[in-house]
Amino acid sequence: MNMLAWTQQPLFGIAATIVVYAVSRILHVRFKWMHPILFCSIVLIGFLTIANVPLDHYKVGADILSLVLGPATIALGVPIYKYRHLIKKQFKAICLSITCGSLVGIVSVAAIMLSLDGAREVVLSMLPKSVSSPIAVEISKSLGAMPELSAVFTVFTGVVGSLLGTAFLRMTGIRDEVSLGIALGTAAHGFGTAKSLADSEKQGTFSGLAMGLAGLITSILFTPIYMFFM
Repeated sequence: MNMLAWTQQPLFGIAATIVVYAVSRILHVRFKWMHPILFCSIVLIGFLTIANVPLDHYKVGADILSLVLGPATIALGVPIYKYRHLIKKQFKAICLSITCGSLVGIVSVAAIMLSLDGAREVVLSMLPKSVSSPIAVEISKSLGAMPELSAVFTVFTGVVGSLLGTAFLRMTGIRDEVSLGIALGTAAHGFGTAKSLADSEKQGTFSGLAMGLAGLITSILFTPIYMFFM
């Protein structure tokens, strides 16, 4: 079996992703500044480019791994249930914080892009950057923007938020795990939640809750925006 034929097998995409990610996790222990997901993405892109492996070949196996995302997301409900009493006690404050964070994320990027005379399609594509990619893509489609560009901005936002978010928040004096989790989940969706879970279960729990609620709240907030542009 030649190289190209082997890369068409599902095992190739699965093995390549798991091996590179495992190495990135090991390196992250030594080099804390290096984000495992970012490193893994760069290495895989570089390998596929240098080896001239078609993306469709890699996706055969990678798509199988994507199926795990559903159960993994649902699994966040376990720690949420564990902290249900604390969540119930602070639910109004949590919802208000996420709503304010979502609004700031939308308004700030719109203000910055419009002040720089950004193209309409680019501005609309950037607006849903703080929610998870599937939600951002659907919002982008409804606005008549570019879903592919929205996905890029969403990933970029998540990576930057997970890399710099915790350090920035601690510099401003925010050290409470609940506050950190809500902030990262609202602004950096899945990437921020992964970082929060790595820091502590409690922080990751509230980050996962914020990620889910931010997706719902942001979708609602985009209703008047959709009506305006349509």
